[in-house]
Amino acid sequence: MLALLGLGFLIGIRHAFEADHVAAVATLATKSSSVADTVKQGVVWAIGHSLTLLVFCSIVFLVEAVIPERLAHGLEFAVGIMLVGLGLDVWRRMVKERWHLHGHQHEGHNEGHASHFHFHSHQGDVSHSRSTHQHAHQHAFPFRALFVGFMHGMAGSAALIFLTLGTTLSPTMGLLYIGLFGLGSIAGMTVLSLVIALPLRYSARSLTWLHQGLQGTIGGVTIIVGVMLVYTTGAEFLG
Repeated sequence: MLALLGLGFLIGIRHAFEADHVAAVATLATKSSSVADTVKQGVVWAIGHSLTLLVFCSIVFLVEAVIPERLAHGLEFAVGIMLVGLGLDVWRRMVKERWHLHGHQHEGHNEGHASHFHFHSHQGDVSHSRSTHQHAHQHAFPFRALFVGFMHGMAGSAALIFLTLGTTLSPTMGLLYIGLFGLGSIAGMTVLSLVIALPLRYSARSLTWLHQGLQGTIGGVTIIVGVMLVYTTGAEFLG
């Protein structure tokens, strides 16, 4: 039994790295102002995901109910729609913030020498000044990350309940398994958030062209993952 509980923790870590989870948290990271904020977004996502799993599984264990297969497909379908929306939102913000290319030359250099290009935004600016590139850091609770985690938790609850019921007969041990699974997903998402945050933050400071490319890629990949999820679950849910 101890081996089973330990396996639950390890599976939770691996679960955090599933494609739809990576895509969702990556899009949340594009709105973060620092590495710490990105990690907070990931941890809050994992907390929302774990709490939803715990609530759903507790209800199933207590009333000995079964989640209808069509409902399970419907939740996955909704997650696919959400991922498409998150990816499109990344692209929308890139356009709204008016990212564009400037060519300029530093003082002290002759004309035609040491000129270079860089991307930046003038959203809401009255004039182009040093204050243009100052960024406000957000410290509010990331409710958006919590909601996305809730959605993923609901969509993954059916599979986890099936796995737990298939390996243990005790509701107490089943809920303990799910709790350790949740702790594993929090640990895994913390590591994943760091992996996502570091290139985004570094490129934002010194390689703005790469930063924009990363954000555009994140948005595009998230849309693709969402469309694939909608396609694979749509027939079962809508049929």
